[in-house]
Amino acid sequence: RARHSGPPDGGWGWMIVAGCFLVTICTRAVTRCISIFFVEFQAYFGQDYARTAWIHSIVDCATMLCAPLGSLISNHVSCQVGIMLGGLLASTGLILSSFATSLEHLYLSLGVLTGLGFALCYSPAIAMVGKYFNKRKALAYGIAMSGSGIGTFILAPVVQLLIEQFSWRGALLILGGFVLNLCVCGALMRPISLKEDCKTAPEFLEQNYVPETEKQDLKRMSICSPLIKLWPHECLCYCSWKEYDFLLMPGFMVLAVSVLFMAYGCSPLFVYLVPYALSVGVSHHQAAFLMSILGVIDIIGNVTFGWLTDRRCLKKHRYFCYLFAVGMDGLCCLFLPVLQSFPLLVPFSFTFGYFDGAYVTLIPVMTADVVGTSLLSSALGVVYFLHAIPYLVSPPVAGWLVDTTGSYTASFLLCGFSMIFSSALLCFARLAKKIKRTHLQSLTGNTALKQHILTNGATAYSVTAELDQKDVEFLAVDTNSFSNR
Repeated sequence: RARHSGPPDGGWGWMIVAGCFLVTICTRAVTRCISIFFVEFQAYFGQDYARTAWIHSIVDCATMLCAPLGSLISNHVSCQVGIMLGGLLASTGLILSSFATSLEHLYLSLGVLTGLGFALCYSPAIAMVGKYFNKRKALAYGIAMSGSGIGTFILAPVVQLLIEQFSWRGALLILGGFVLNLCVCGALMRPISLKEDCKTAPEFLEQNYVPETEKQDLKRMSICSPLIKLWPHECLCYCSWKEYDFLLMPGFMVLAVSVLFMAYGCSPLFVYLVPYALSVGVSHHQAAFLMSILGVIDIIGNVTFGWLTDRRCLKKHRYFCYLFAVGMDGLCCLFLPVLQSFPLLVPFSFTFGYFDGAYVTLIPVMTADVVGTSLLSSALGVVYFLHAIPYLVSPPVAGWLVDTTGSYTASFLLCGFSMIFSSALLCFARLAKKIKRTHLQSLTGNTALKQHILTNGATAYSVTAELDQKDVEFLAVDTNSFSNR
């Protein structure tokens, strides 16, 4: 285990970035490409849209819900063991799915087992990048997280080709072997010990987490009774509570509700874009190419929109840039039902993919603006955890609407209005905050006008409305006499 006083910002850290890049390909990109199997599963098992959509929903939901379990194994065992175990579970799930005889079989193998494996890999790999980089952390994360878009761009046509050559069973079997590369990624995650990870008890108590009186009691306990192990747990429980007290902040509550609607709106599009394209006469290869466009433009949105909002002219307006990006994706969903040919769907993939990458980049920035930088890590965990419920519910609901109405119009309209409502909610919250601030400033200004400060040498007299009229006249006369001198 390497020991460093701080993140090395290079060296083996770039191998960690490469490993995380491959992890995002094998997890997030493969999850997106599962939607290409949608039509195959529906035709083979003879089920409706709603029941078939549960497969993709369970994969996404399990990945998000079980992410804390991945962090727990990584922290208490090792990151290498966690990612290797996740790779084995995910590969086993995909291989077992190739022998599926019912949708329920796919729910358990492709949904629960593969999703659990992805969860054990995803969050520990991202955390390792943060341990190796400080000054160039943004660059490192940008490279590592781009694996999702690049992987989607490459894997989408490859998966379609595999389905045509080997059927959906053979394609899942090959994907199971491909996902085994997660074990190689896990082997790259060399542990690192930082100075801040090895704090002694007195150094821990010097942090302003515990009141001064409790610090003295805890230090006395540690000196007089070395065998007593209760006080570190009390400190950690107190710290954990302080790390999550942002949950009661009104600003974070609004952000949390907004994220729920945003996640609901964006999830079904990745599931139903290929089936919708096929339903309007687009070929299988062209439908898969639409997913590839989404993937590569998503990367461009990540990089360019992040760079633009770092410019001086837009840096103060990143909040509204985020609202604009989410709102634009909502508008794209509203117009999708009238786009019924491949030449019209290509611009849609460009636009939706770009703004999807744009607002994903700004989610950490938005969260930091609400809770502050010191609580960003905990708050981001909660924000990403909130994606789980919409990811689980929205594709089946959209599928039920397709089964009920016989078209995709209602599903896409619901997605669009959901994302627009998410944007509007944050916009109204910001406007309400601005109005409240203006009202307080006006009250402060009126109070200041009622207060007159008269200075006589080194003595200051504060004349307010509480003084009676005689005192005011007396001070005015005294001031005039002083000015005549």
